[in-house]
Amino acid sequence: MDWPVSVALARSVPELPTGADWSYEVKLDGHRMIMWRTDAGVRLQARSGRDVTAAWGDLALAGHHLPAGTVLDGEAVITTEDGRISFEAAQARAASSPTRAHRLAAQRPAHYIAFDALQLPSGDARPRPYSVRRAALLSLLAELPANTPIQAVSATTDRDTALTWYNTLHHQGIEGIVAKRTTSPYRAGRTGTSWLKIRHADTIEATVAGFTGTARQPRALAVRLPDGRIALSQRLTTVLAASVAPRLVPQPGRAYTQGGDAYTPVSREIVVEVVAGTTRHAVVTVVRLR
Repeated sequence: MDWPVSVALARSVPELPTGADWSYEVKLDGHRMIMWRTDAGVRLQARSGRDVTAAWGDLALAGHHLPAGTVLDGEAVITTEDGRISFEAAQARAASSPTRAHRLAAQRPAHYIAFDALQLPSGDARPRPYSVRRAALLSLLAELPANTPIQAVSATTDRDTALTWYNTLHHQGIEGIVAKRTTSPYRAGRTGTSWLKIRHADTIEATVAGFTGTARQPRALAVRLPDGRIALSQRLTTVLAASVAPRLVPQPGRAYTQGGDAYTPVSREIVVEVVAGTTRHAVVTVVRLR
């Protein structure tokens, strides 16, 4: 397996799938990370492919307990004193210099929550079914020291249990639930993947700040959320696009959302009803023109 490896991504869905061939995992609010245990040591890879070993030295040290030839996919998380998973703490660590990261690690050690095994000492595990990879991951982690910060993500094949997690663990830093088909291989990217996710979301009113596409045929809306963030919506349905188009009065130039997405600003105030994620990702779906 060559560095860097491309990671699998989950598609957003409105509700969890049903059926005997699904497994459900909690979705943690941390930093996606690939842990490589090579003959030479441990390297940590961000989702983007960057080497982030220097910022997460405590996890790299723990990774030496893994057998050489192991590559894991998971999430680096940091918890607060009350046990809540803090994305802000993980973000601060990820953006730190090696010296500051070492100091932060002493104050708040990180944990690595593994949710897949991409490679085992026996070879590439990605073509194997999820159920086989999950069993191999649990077996592998069972051999680690008792106080290791490397742990397996909580998972269940019972949909009701997963929904209970979704409804009760939000305030502990659980973003949502990821469903994975037990028979599926590990596929990089979002196209063709069998990973589905639901995140916590609220139905709220938002002001339209702009649009993508053309004023006659808008593809998506840039909306200003109650906390001041401007986020780009999911693609509009044909009906919604036709309804909102006559009200769009474009301004010259381009503007950008907090996520860096470009849009054409508008001068006329338009209010829409949206389903917006309550987590930092602010996944927004426009459902109605007010």
